[in-house]
Amino acid sequence: MSEVPPEAHGRKVAAMFGRIARWYDFLNRLLSLGQDVWWRYRLARAVNAPENGLVLDLAAGTLDVSVELLRQRPDLRVAALDFSLPMLAVGRERKLRGRRAERIFPAQADGRALPLADASVDAATIAFGIRNIKPRSEVYAEILRVLKPGGRFCVLEFGTGSRRVWKGLYNFYLDKLLPAIGRIVSRDDGAYRYLADTIRAFPDERTLARELLDAGFDKVYHLPMLSGIVFLHVAAKKAD
Repeated sequence: MSEVPPEAHGRKVAAMFGRIARWYDFLNRLLSLGQDVWWRYRLARAVNAPENGLVLDLAAGTLDVSVELLRQRPDLRVAALDFSLPMLAVGRERKLRGRRAERIFPAQADGRALPLADASVDAATIAFGIRNIKPRSEVYAEILRVLKPGGRFCVLEFGTGSRRVWKGLYNFYLDKLLPAIGRIVSRDDGAYRYLADTIRAFPDERTLARELLDAGFDKVYHLPMLSGIVFLHVAAKKAD
């Protein structure tokens, strides 16, 4: 079977997230038993942006990471970019109040062609989105282009679902329970099956670290969370 071209893949994924946008936050909390809040907290803590810095939140979705960044660092400005306009619309409607609306700037964008100038952002994040963009090499190149020298790229992502965790209990959850719960709540047959399939096919943490190094990033490391079900990857653009 021939692989779906990146453009068609992107449109398909954006449409899928658009269908589940209003259920997305609820299902994140339910399916992670609330752990997703802690994961995003750790992601935001790793950003290490300078005072009054500009942070790119790529695959910003319903703006949870953008809000957490501003909660921890009220001085920051956040460019919240996502390919799915309905996801951004839900986030804007539910979460952009007061100061947040003045410091978070949502916009639809393709991660492979960012509407940002060279060396214009102090740090970049992507949470549970790197799996959805193909090819990843184009995302890495764009992040390196828009990052200032020394700026961090922080990636929050599931570990590979091909590794047995908790004696296979997690794998059973991933293969059977997660798609079933997602389907019942969101009434979308494919969205959470897609999630399980992409987690299973995703490279392990060492392979992803090698990708980042090969792309030209520096100071690459990763931290496991929840027995390696989720990893925080941190990399930096080489300083001048």
